[in-house]
Amino acid sequence: MFKSALIISMFLVAAIRAADESQAEITKYRNEIKEDGSYSWEYGTSNNIDAQESGVGGVSAAGSVKYTAPDGTPIELEYTADENGYQPRGAHLPTPPPIPDYILKALAYIEAHPFTRIQLKK
Repeated sequence: MFKSALIISMFLVAAIRAADESQAEITKYRNEIKEDGSYSWEYGTSNNIDAQESGVGGVSAAGSVKYTAPDGTPIELEYTADENGYQPRGAHLPTPPPIPDYILKALAYIEAHPFTRIQLKK
């Protein structure tokens, strides 16, 4: 009985410690800023968070982050930010529903039959 209780309590302590991410430590860190305004940084932590980014300050950036969600799902996010805005990519991100066929047909009809402008007399 004592052996079972000891094994169970050790398992619980290990599980609680694994869930407590406040004790995570930085395992890698790099930060570079160059005179031309370009930069890059990256870091990693003991709880398996990895991130990196590079770009030109105020103009563009590209990077990625990887971590494990609380439910155990691995999350991998890649992104770019430039004149076209912020563009994230990742399997975990929601996607828009497909465009219904009747909308596609209507758009094709409109494209095939352009509206002729009518000039009104003044």
